[in-house]
Amino acid sequence: MLRPLFVALQLLTRLPTPRLHDITARETGWSVLFYPVAGLIIGGFLILLNQLLLSASPGLTAALLLASWVLITGALHLDGLGDSADAWLGGHGNRERTLEIMKDPRSGPAAVVAIALVLLLKFAALQDITSVSHWLVLLLIPVLSRTLLVLLFLTTPYVRAGGMGEILAQHLPRRRAWAIVVLFGGLTLLTLDITLIGSLIVGTLLFIGIRRMMIRHIGGTTGDTAGALVELTETGMLVAVALLL
Repeated sequence: MLRPLFVALQLLTRLPTPRLHDITARETGWSVLFYPVAGLIIGGFLILLNQLLLSASPGLTAALLLASWVLITGALHLDGLGDSADAWLGGHGNRERTLEIMKDPRSGPAAVVAIALVLLLKFAALQDITSVSHWLVLLLIPVLSRTLLVLLFLTTPYVRAGGMGEILAQHLPRRRAWAIVVLFGGLTLLTLDITLIGSLIVGTLLFIGIRRMMIRHIGGTTGDTAGALVELTETGMLVAVALLL
Protein backbone atom coordinates (compact mmCIF):
# COMPACT_ATOMS: atom_id res chain seq x y z
CA MET A 1 0.00 0.00 0.00
CA LEU A 2 3.01 2.32 0.16
CA ARG A 3 3.24 2.72 -3.59
CA PRO A 4 -0.18 4.46 -3.92
CA LEU A 5 0.86 6.74 -1.04
CA PHE A 6 4.06 7.66 -2.86
CA VAL A 7 2.08 8.29 -6.07
CA ALA A 8 -0.18 10.69 -4.13
CA LEU A 9 2.79 12.48 -2.57
CA GLN A 10 4.56 12.81 -5.92
CA LEU A 11 1.45 14.36 -7.48
CA LEU A 12 0.35 16.68 -4.66
CA THR A 13 3.67 17.67 -3.09
CA ARG A 14 7.33 18.23 -3.82
CA LEU A 15 8.43 16.07 -0.91
CA PRO A 16 11.22 13.58 -1.64
CA THR A 17 9.85 10.07 -2.23
CA PRO A 18 11.30 6.84 -3.59
CA ARG A 19 11.44 6.77 -7.39
CA LEU A 20 8.67 4.54 -8.71
CA HIS A 21 8.80 2.53 -11.91
CA ASP A 22 5.93 0.95 -13.84
CA ILE A 23 3.10 2.64 -11.92
CA THR A 24 -0.07 0.71 -12.67
CA ALA A 25 -3.52 2.15 -13.34
CA ARG A 26 -4.76 0.48 -10.14
CA GLU A 27 -2.04 2.16 -8.07
CA THR A 28 -2.91 5.51 -9.66
CA GLY A 29 -6.58 5.07 -8.78
CA TRP A 30 -5.82 3.94 -5.22
CA SER A 31 -3.53 6.92 -4.72
CA VAL A 32 -6.66 9.10 -4.39
CA LEU A 33 -7.35 7.42 -1.05
CA PHE A 34 -4.11 8.93 0.25
CA TYR A 35 -4.82 12.54 -0.75
CA PRO A 36 -5.95 13.42 2.81
CA VAL A 37 -2.78 11.74 4.11
CA ALA A 38 -0.77 14.08 1.88
CA GLY A 39 -2.74 16.93 3.47
CA LEU A 40 -1.90 15.54 6.90
CA ILE A 41 1.81 15.58 6.09
CA ILE A 42 1.56 19.15 4.77
CA GLY A 43 -0.33 20.20 7.90
CA GLY A 44 2.23 18.51 10.15
CA PHE A 45 5.01 20.42 8.43
CA LEU A 46 3.12 23.70 8.90
CA ILE A 47 2.63 23.00 12.62
CA LEU A 48 6.34 22.25 13.04
CA LEU A 49 7.28 25.46 11.24
CA ASN A 50 4.79 27.45 13.30
CA GLN A 51 6.35 26.11 16.51
CA LEU A 52 9.79 27.20 15.31
CA LEU A 53 8.43 30.70 14.65
CA LEU A 54 6.76 31.31 18.01
CA SER A 55 9.01 34.29 18.71
CA ALA A 56 8.31 35.92 15.33
CA SER A 57 5.56 38.46 14.67
CA PRO A 58 2.19 37.17 13.36
CA GLY A 59 2.83 38.89 10.02
CA LEU A 60 6.21 37.26 9.45
CA THR A 61 4.93 33.90 10.69
CA ALA A 62 1.97 34.06 8.30
CA ALA A 63 4.21 35.01 5.37
CA LEU A 64 6.66 32.17 6.01
CA LEU A 65 3.86 29.65 6.54
CA LEU A 66 2.17 30.70 3.31
CA ALA A 67 5.41 30.62 1.32
CA SER A 68 6.21 27.16 2.69
CA TRP A 69 2.67 25.97 1.93
CA VAL A 70 3.06 27.05 -1.69
CA LEU A 71 6.55 25.58 -2.03
CA ILE A 72 5.68 22.21 -0.53
CA THR A 73 2.89 21.80 -3.10
CA GLY A 74 4.97 23.16 -5.97
CA ALA A 75 2.23 25.78 -6.60
CA LEU A 76 0.34 22.95 -8.33
CA HIS A 77 -3.10 24.02 -7.14
CA LEU A 78 -2.41 27.72 -7.74
CA ASP A 79 -1.58 26.85 -11.34
CA GLY A 80 -4.91 25.07 -11.65
CA LEU A 81 -6.70 28.05 -10.13
CA GLY A 82 -5.06 30.43 -12.61
CA ASP A 83 -5.85 28.24 -15.62
CA SER A 84 -9.46 27.81 -14.48
CA ALA A 85 -9.95 31.55 -13.92
CA ASP A 86 -8.65 32.37 -17.40
CA ALA A 87 -10.73 29.64 -19.01
CA TRP A 88 -14.00 30.39 -17.23
CA LEU A 89 -13.70 34.09 -18.06
CA GLY A 90 -12.39 33.71 -21.62
CA GLY A 91 -14.50 30.73 -22.60
CA HIS A 92 -17.73 32.80 -22.59
CA GLY A 93 -19.76 29.70 -21.75
CA ASN A 94 -18.39 27.67 -24.67
CA ARG A 95 -17.25 24.27 -23.39
CA GLU A 96 -14.67 23.55 -26.11
CA ARG A 97 -13.21 27.05 -25.92
CA THR A 98 -13.02 26.85 -22.11
CA LEU A 99 -11.13 23.54 -22.22
CA GLU A 100 -8.82 24.91 -24.92
CA ILE A 101 -7.90 28.00 -22.86
CA MET A 102 -7.34 25.79 -19.81
CA LYS A 103 -4.56 23.97 -21.68
CA ASP A 104 -2.76 27.22 -22.55
CA PRO A 105 0.34 27.52 -20.32
CA ARG A 106 0.25 31.33 -20.44
CA SER A 107 -1.44 33.29 -17.64
CA GLY A 108 -3.93 36.05 -18.39
CA PRO A 109 -5.25 38.86 -16.17
CA ALA A 110 -7.93 36.66 -14.59
CA ALA A 111 -5.29 34.15 -13.47
CA VAL A 112 -3.10 36.84 -11.94
CA VAL A 113 -6.00 38.45 -10.08
CA ALA A 114 -7.39 35.14 -8.81
CA ILE A 115 -4.01 33.94 -7.51
CA ALA A 116 -3.23 37.32 -5.92
CA LEU A 117 -6.58 37.45 -4.13
CA VAL A 118 -6.27 33.91 -2.80
CA LEU A 119 -2.76 34.52 -1.47
CA LEU A 120 -3.83 37.81 0.10
CA LEU A 121 -6.80 36.24 1.87
CA LYS A 122 -4.72 33.29 3.07
CA PHE A 123 -2.04 35.59 4.41
CA ALA A 124 -4.54 37.75 6.30
CA ALA A 125 -6.32 34.71 7.75
CA LEU A 126 -3.05 33.05 8.79
CA GLN A 127 -2.06 36.21 10.66
CA ASP A 128 -5.18 35.98 12.81
CA ILE A 129 -4.91 32.21 13.29
CA THR A 130 -1.24 32.17 14.28
CA SER A 131 -1.68 35.12 16.64
CA VAL A 132 -3.86 32.88 18.85
CA SER A 133 -1.80 29.70 18.27
CA HIS A 134 -4.73 27.66 16.91
CA TRP A 135 -2.38 24.97 15.60
CA LEU A 136 -5.09 22.37 14.89
CA VAL A 137 -6.34 24.54 12.02
CA LEU A 138 -2.96 24.26 10.30
CA LEU A 139 -3.24 20.49 10.51
CA LEU A 140 -6.84 19.91 9.47
CA ILE A 141 -7.49 22.43 6.69
CA PRO A 142 -4.94 20.87 4.28
CA VAL A 143 -6.55 17.51 5.12
CA LEU A 144 -10.13 18.71 4.59
CA SER A 145 -9.38 20.43 1.27
CA ARG A 146 -7.86 17.21 -0.09
CA THR A 147 -10.74 15.17 1.33
CA LEU A 148 -13.04 17.39 -0.74
CA LEU A 149 -10.80 16.54 -3.70
CA VAL A 150 -11.61 12.86 -3.13
CA LEU A 151 -15.31 13.79 -2.99
CA LEU A 152 -14.95 15.66 -6.29
CA PHE A 153 -13.60 12.59 -8.08
CA LEU A 154 -16.37 10.49 -6.53
CA THR A 155 -19.22 12.72 -7.66
CA THR A 156 -18.06 14.54 -10.79
CA PRO A 157 -17.26 13.22 -14.31
CA TYR A 158 -13.72 13.74 -15.58
CA VAL A 159 -14.14 15.43 -18.94
CA ARG A 160 -10.68 15.47 -20.53
CA ALA A 161 -9.90 12.23 -22.33
CA GLY A 162 -6.56 10.58 -21.63
CA GLY A 163 -3.99 11.31 -18.97
CA MET A 164 -3.81 10.61 -15.25
CA GLY A 165 -7.14 12.20 -14.40
CA GLU A 166 -9.09 9.74 -16.49
CA ILE A 167 -7.17 6.84 -14.92
CA LEU A 168 -7.93 8.22 -11.44
CA ALA A 169 -11.63 8.37 -12.21
CA GLN A 170 -11.77 4.87 -13.73
CA HIS A 171 -9.75 3.04 -11.08
CA LEU A 172 -10.82 4.87 -7.92
CA PRO A 173 -12.01 2.33 -5.29
CA ARG A 174 -15.29 4.07 -4.64
CA ARG A 175 -16.47 2.38 -1.45
CA ARG A 176 -13.15 2.97 0.26
CA ALA A 177 -13.08 6.55 -1.02
CA TRP A 178 -16.51 7.25 0.48
CA ALA A 179 -15.25 5.80 3.77
CA ILE A 180 -12.28 8.23 3.67
CA VAL A 181 -14.61 11.21 3.12
CA VAL A 182 -16.86 10.17 6.01
CA LEU A 183 -13.87 9.42 8.26
CA PHE A 184 -12.17 12.80 7.96
CA GLY A 185 -15.43 14.74 8.00
CA GLY A 186 -16.46 12.84 11.13
CA LEU A 187 -13.12 13.40 12.84
CA THR A 188 -13.50 17.14 12.28
CA LEU A 189 -16.94 17.09 13.90
CA LEU A 190 -15.57 15.09 16.84
CA THR A 191 -13.10 17.85 17.67
CA LEU A 192 -16.12 19.83 18.94
CA ASP A 193 -14.21 22.94 17.89
CA ILE A 194 -16.68 25.52 16.60
CA THR A 195 -14.09 27.13 14.34
CA LEU A 196 -13.18 23.83 12.67
CA ILE A 197 -16.81 22.73 12.36
CA GLY A 198 -17.61 26.14 10.85
CA SER A 199 -14.75 25.78 8.40
CA LEU A 200 -16.02 22.33 7.39
CA ILE A 201 -19.46 23.78 6.70
CA VAL A 202 -17.96 26.62 4.64
CA GLY A 203 -15.75 24.18 2.75
CA THR A 204 -18.73 21.95 1.96
CA LEU A 205 -20.80 24.90 0.71
CA LEU A 206 -17.91 26.07 -1.45
CA PHE A 207 -17.53 22.54 -2.81
CA ILE A 208 -21.19 22.48 -3.83
CA GLY A 209 -20.97 25.90 -5.51
CA ILE A 210 -17.66 25.26 -7.30
CA ARG A 211 -18.78 21.82 -8.49
CA ARG A 212 -21.96 23.37 -9.87
CA MET A 213 -19.85 25.88 -11.81
CA MET A 214 -17.72 23.06 -13.21
CA ILE A 215 -20.80 21.18 -14.40
CA ARG A 216 -22.27 24.31 -15.95
CA HIS A 217 -19.08 25.42 -17.73
CA ILE A 218 -17.50 22.15 -18.88
CA GLY A 219 -19.77 19.32 -17.79
CA GLY A 220 -17.40 17.96 -15.14
CA THR A 221 -13.91 18.38 -13.77
CA THR A 222 -10.33 18.46 -15.01
CA GLY A 223 -7.00 18.51 -13.20
CA ASP A 224 -7.01 22.31 -13.32
CA THR A 225 -10.48 22.72 -11.84
CA ALA A 226 -9.59 20.16 -9.15
CA GLY A 227 -6.60 22.33 -8.23
CA ALA A 228 -8.83 25.40 -8.16
CA LEU A 229 -11.17 23.56 -5.78
CA VAL A 230 -8.31 22.89 -3.35
CA GLU A 231 -7.17 26.53 -3.34
CA LEU A 232 -10.64 28.04 -3.02
CA THR A 233 -11.82 25.68 -0.28
CA GLU A 234 -8.58 26.16 1.68
CA THR A 235 -8.99 29.91 1.41
CA GLY A 236 -12.64 29.85 2.40
CA MET A 237 -12.00 27.62 5.39
CA LEU A 238 -9.07 29.71 6.62
CA VAL A 239 -11.13 32.90 6.35
CA ALA A 240 -14.03 31.22 8.15
CA VAL A 241 -11.76 30.20 11.04
CA ALA A 242 -10.26 33.70 11.26
CA LEU A 243 -13.73 35.27 11.40
CA LEU A 244 -15.00 32.78 13.99
CA LEU A 245 -11.94 33.35 16.17
